[in-house]
Amino acid sequence: MSSSSESTVIALGAIHYDTIAHGAEAIRPETSTPARFHAKPGGVATNVARNLAKLGVQTKLIGTVGDDAPAQLLKAQLSDEGIKLFTVDRSGFSTGQYLALHDPDGSLKAACVDDRILSEAPVDLFADIVDRLAAISDNRTIWFLDANLPTQMLEALASQIQTGMLMANAVSNAKSQRLTALLSRLDCLFLNRGEAAALTGLPISTDPDETSSALAEAGLKSFVLTDGPASITVSNKGLITRLAPAKTDVTDVTGAGDALTAASLAAISKGHALEEAVTFGLKAATLTLASTGAFAESLSWETLVDF
Repeated sequence: MSSSSESTVIALGAIHYDTIAHGAEAIRPETSTPARFHAKPGGVATNVARNLAKLGVQTKLIGTVGDDAPAQLLKAQLSDEGIKLFTVDRSGFSTGQYLALHDPDGSLKAACVDDRILSEAPVDLFADIVDRLAAISDNRTIWFLDANLPTQMLEALASQIQTGMLMANAVSNAKSQRLTALLSRLDCLFLNRGEAAALTGLPISTDPDETSSALAEAGLKSFVLTDGPASITVSNKGLITRLAPAKTDVTDVTGAGDALTAASLAAISKGHALEEAVTFGLKAATLTLASTGAFAESLSWETLVDF
């Protein structure tokens, strides 16, 4: 359970309906492959919000959905999970959807996304909601943006949010560049090596120390840089810490990075410094890697403390 001394997290970004297929054998092109299908809520902001709610953090989620059946399913499930929803319904648009194909070893073979409902949204889509929530937030509130939001919207939101901590997730190599203009405004950015390469212009093979220096020169105060199973780089106002992920059998890579982000935010909301917070994030990522889809049902704050 959360206490009044803990800060609230307000997440803004994608609310998707995810369909995940796990092949019983290697996915084959140009023909069908026997598989198991799972349909769940998705999108980085949604994944982070779901994990935060499981961790006992007071969580608000701002996003947009269509006027279709997936929208109603998502609203009902996310509300039941304890997330306070603030959605803008866009008539004539389909709710965002993500389709992923995974090989038996859990690796991602291919994926498609339809996010036109958000990528084609007007810049002020969430302005009124953010104004209302900003009026009742304080300096301990954590605002979390995902780079599924369009560039101009991200920049407008960063200008609009003046109270609390502002953090973000780079989402993908292509979408990470949407954050370029607000890097110096962020209190922390969560990203991987590919996204860091896209932001800095350096080759993806660049040494982590050089990449970290380039990210700092780009304006970032603090960041969490992941590299698959390799060590994670945590930069907190110039102080670099390396953390090694635990070894685990991978069932599904979907959502592991989002779980790391969420548990790190949860720990920050409970008063932990960034370096220590990311150790909780690593534990959550390990649990998620061993689960199907973007959400480990066994996740709780007590589980992470006892991990």
